[in-house]
Amino acid sequence: MKITDIAIQGPKIIKPAIYPDARGFFCETYHRERYADNGIQTIFVQDNMSSSKGGTLRGLHYQFPHTQAKLVQVVQGEVLDVIVDIRRSSPTFGKWAGVTLSGENNRQFYVPEGFAHGYCVLSETALFTYKCSDFFAPDCEKGILWSDPDIGIAWPIEDPILSDKDQVYPRLGDVDKGDLPA
Repeated sequence: MKITDIAIQGPKIIKPAIYPDARGFFCETYHRERYADNGIQTIFVQDNMSSSKGGTLRGLHYQFPHTQAKLVQVVQGEVLDVIVDIRRSSPTFGKWAGVTLSGENNRQFYVPEGFAHGYCVLSETALFTYKCSDFFAPDCEKGILWSDPDIGIAWPIEDPILSDKDQVYPRLGDVDKGDLPA
């Protein structure tokens, strides 16, 4: 396993070891002790999967006060996976970073608590899986407008397919500070 830090402190790109042979390949997608030995101490309690068609954009989502860390991966297809630092006391508050995840590159993206998360589908379809450190809590579900010009995410699609919720989330600057992690 190879772990790479990004410019924003906390999130990490993970490249699991791949063992190919004539049949295909084997890959260990999670081993708690190995991840802990590499600085990811998070205990995950829920696994989710979503299937999306090309041009879909999901996000930018977060939970508060029941925050969630996530370990995300694409099993089939390709997405641009994006995080935004929403930790009020962070020197990188409001900054974003993105990584391309695909069934071909087998990369994972570790997203710690304190980040809004989203992704857009670059392939015809995508099968996206993710582990969460806390259970989904509908009453704590929150979001940031995907196109917030103050954040300036360089999404590679112009007219994404969005949920009704994702179209009306507030800009980060309009979110009540009490609805953001310290």
